[in-house]
Amino acid sequence: MSQTGIPYIFMRAGSSRGPFFNRHDLPEDQEKLSEVLVSAVGSGHALNIDGIGGGNAVTTKVAMLSPSDDDWADIDYFFAQVSVEDCLVDYKPTCGNMMIAVGPAAIEMGMIKATDGETRIRVHAVNTGAKVEATVQTPGGIVVYDGETTIDGVPGTAAPVALNFHEVSGSITGALLPTGNARDTIDGIAVSCVDFAMPMVIARAESFNLTGYESREELDANKTFFEKMEQVRLKAGELMGMGDCSKSVTPKFGLVAKAQHAHGSMATRYFMPWATHPTLAVTGSQCLAACASVSGSVADDLIDMGDQLQSRLTLEHPLGSMDVVLQRQSQDGVLAPSSAGVVRTARKLAQGDVFVPQAVWRS
Repeated sequence: MSQTGIPYIFMRAGSSRGPFFNRHDLPEDQEKLSEVLVSAVGSGHALNIDGIGGGNAVTTKVAMLSPSDDDWADIDYFFAQVSVEDCLVDYKPTCGNMMIAVGPAAIEMGMIKATDGETRIRVHAVNTGAKVEATVQTPGGIVVYDGETTIDGVPGTAAPVALNFHEVSGSITGALLPTGNARDTIDGIAVSCVDFAMPMVIARAESFNLTGYESREELDANKTFFEKMEQVRLKAGELMGMGDCSKSVTPKFGLVAKAQHAHGSMATRYFMPWATHPTLAVTGSQCLAACASVSGSVADDLIDMGDQLQSRLTLEHPLGSMDVVLQRQSQDGVLAPSSAGVVRTARKLAQGDVFVPQAVWRS
């Protein structure tokens, strides 16, 4: 055989999708692993025509699972963001949308035995160290995907998967506010650099002469905005102690504005970072919510959480909204974000082998 087949399950996870692999079925060496993932996804072509990617950053994601050695966790989840066209693989971030399908995929792979009714699975996000508890619907000990839960940006309905994120403050940089400030000014733009589930640089839309209500297409066509945003992002990455981020998708960038609709808490736009996210990343949603809870941040006047320890926030995005339940606890007399939860959906799309040329990897 002139190709190497690798077992995988193809999952739609929240508003992302991609292959889920058993980590032990892939090369241990990270450089060789990157070559395999680039080949499998088809990175290097705008349509990923020679792979299973979908020509968009939300469809070139990869999840790798293995039983965890962590005393707390059941499953290790190792994430890779494969670029659409540049043949690059970034292992720095995690992905909350892909994490939605970690529980179902782990059961499907036989790594976890499902219980009747619901199965709770403790997931260790290898990239960031985050601890996440997933609750999967498993009546009769079988994963079900049919249900009545809807999420904006995905057609139809499906069974709910609940995620509760623990210990995500300072997930990458070691601090909720990596620069030590709730607000910094970079190139004349006021930003908040926040690390909560995902390190982000967050600004008001009006700082870029935007409303915050623009569509993804309108934003992607605004090359002047993207050029300035990238300059600010890279300088912020340096201030956050993340070094040269020119080839990394982190820190991510977000814009906030007053809610456009009566049911919304805050309008948001999230960038991946070189294109506008069609909806909103799960990890990004938590970071944006956390930013709004920090006194003095660029978003602290958009949502009034009062002294509540738990708040449900509705974050508007280009295709609708996403709800985030933010938990806070007192630290030295000041309420600080401590954990966050979301409810999303997932669906198994395909299962089998994905093939890469043996010139890329002979297992």
